[in-house]
Amino acid sequence: MFKVGDNIVYPMHGVGRIEAIEKKVILGKRSEYYIITILNSGMKVMIPVKNAEQIGIRSIIPKKDIKKVLGVLTKNEISSVDDWKERYQNNIDKVKSGSIYEVSEVARDLYRRGREKELSIMERKLYENAYQLVTHEVALSKNIDLEEAGNLVSEALSSHHPKK
Repeated sequence: MFKVGDNIVYPMHGVGRIEAIEKKVILGKRSEYYIITILNSGMKVMIPVKNAEQIGIRSIIPKKDIKKVLGVLTKNEISSVDDWKERYQNNIDKVKSGSIYEVSEVARDLYRRGREKELSIMERKLYENAYQLVTHEVALSKNIDLEEAGNLVSEALSSHHPKK
């Protein structure tokens, strides 16, 4: 159970804050709902408390885990799937998982791929989405502003040195 004021991660949408927990009657059923504001878009969403776990709502990662996230971004790996449709689907699934580590892998792989050749519009959008998701969570976890978090993420992405 989350409390009002908690920062959470909503897969695909990003970080949000629980503004309220309200009882509502919808389709004749009375249930409790989290009222969440997604921080980067300002969008308000209502999620049944009993479905939150199944949807993948989770707490922001603790500050001590940021090193691990930056480690994923600098890792010397890249997805070897050449068929872009298959690669795109794999990446979408990773972003949907809500795991910051999987989202970081998507940002890293697409960043590297984009340095070798231009990304398709869909992959470019996915990269930007993954980058935003990671940056926002790093900012909240470390309690720093978005610009500083963006610098950390960008530095980690570009610090990779390709094998000669």
